[in-house]
Amino acid sequence: MRVAIAGAGAVGTSIAQELIEYGHQLLLIDRESRAIREDTLPEAEWVQADACEVASLEEAALQTCDVVIAATGDDKVNLVVSLLAKTEFGVNRVVARVNDPRNEWLFNDAWGVDVAVSSPRVLAALVEEAVTVGDLIRLMTFRQGKTNLVEITLGENSPWAGRPVSDVELPHDVALVTILRGDRVIVPSPDDPLEVGDELLFVAHQDVEEELRQLMRSTSA
Repeated sequence: MRVAIAGAGAVGTSIAQELIEYGHQLLLIDRESRAIREDTLPEAEWVQADACEVASLEEAALQTCDVVIAATGDDKVNLVVSLLAKTEFGVNRVVARVNDPRNEWLFNDAWGVDVAVSSPRVLAALVEEAVTVGDLIRLMTFRQGKTNLVEITLGENSPWAGRPVSDVELPHDVALVTILRGDRVIVPSPDDPLEVGDELLFVAHQDVEEELRQLMRSTSA
């Protein structure tokens, strides 16, 4: 997969390093000459250019990329890059970094953003996950804010502990995708029993999150 990252700072290069290790082709774009450090990631293609300029993106052949990540430290730049990637170059998947949480409402399909990643939200979710048992924690947002990845940890009083996955009648537009148990990552099957301490990861439409929360909190089956 070919991935372009706009913004070759600490965030952009860290993402690039991870993706290169997964075997993807990386294109790093930054307008500042000091950010072009080809020796740090010789496996990546480096381009010094303004990612907000259509001509620059054409020269970088952005249309050949499967994914574009707008990872600069400027929300305005990330929005423009996202919009150009989606509307001018037809990139299938656009991921954008949100620097200021007050701007998060702008990062949607109107600006070409498929997935918005807000560092404060991610950090808050990780804190909540570490200290909260039995409540629903939103980890990430997909599809222009209408669908979320959420997590629920089964507590000692959960009525679902010890029962098979098939017993849990989930609301419409909710899917249990993974069970994290200790060091294990379990792809759930109907007969798998749930255990106290299991971290259940769901993909859920925002309209049914409260219904899912109440279901997993219920005290009787």
